[in-house]
Amino acid sequence: MTTRIVGDTAVLTGRSLRHILRSPDTIITTVVTPIALMLLFVYVLGGAIDTGTASYIDYMLPGILLITIASGIAYTAYRLFGDLQSGIFERFQSMPIARSSVLWAHVLTSLAANLLSLVVVVGVSLVLGFRSGAGVLAWLAVAGILILFTLALTWVAVIAGLSAKTIDGATAFSYPLIFLPFISSAFVPTESMPGPVRWFAEHQPVTSIVDSIRALLGRQPVGAELWTALAWCVGILIVGYVIANVIYRRRIR
Repeated sequence: MTTRIVGDTAVLTGRSLRHILRSPDTIITTVVTPIALMLLFVYVLGGAIDTGTASYIDYMLPGILLITIASGIAYTAYRLFGDLQSGIFERFQSMPIARSSVLWAHVLTSLAANLLSLVVVVGVSLVLGFRSGAGVLAWLAVAGILILFTLALTWVAVIAGLSAKTIDGATAFSYPLIFLPFISSAFVPTESMPGPVRWFAEHQPVTSIVDSIRALLGRQPVGAELWTALAWCVGILIVGYVIANVIYRRRIR
């Protein structure tokens, strides 16, 4: 049974990846927003922001990486909604394939596409002056956090793709996620924010994730922030996975 699920998922993931390769504008569109924000903050706004660090791009890159992921997962909801409307899900149900492999194919495709987008954004940040003395283990830890965050948000995207009535509704959910880093420690220290805004910024998931990545890349002690970040990611992942599968079973009988 497990072998069958893995095999079916691999085949369907290959199908989804081929769709992306045929339309590389998906990756290009995903990285345009974070790269534009990097340019804006580094060359226009960064000089007016006091973060207590020598290089502002080193400070703000973790937030840009999360925005990259939030931008990318909108396409997961878009592709899922398109498959539902085209009737391909019903055709899959009539075939001897594992039911769960259909959703996992979209999730793994999202993971692959987002990882490629993250590599592009990190490459551009290096050109703009980003530097890190972090070792291999620290970079692997950062990659692990980003992968976990991508999986968590992707299952949220699956919920949107299965529930939406229109294509605009399927992708609109990502807008609040893209703007959430702006009310966090991603671009400015939370100490500079007024009381209620500061409380929200310090208790929402993006701040702990950004702070953990920043500490790892800056070779600083991570502390309890890492466990908070992991708890947020795992919690969102579990809730998103359960709700998405409940909706999927009700939608595809």
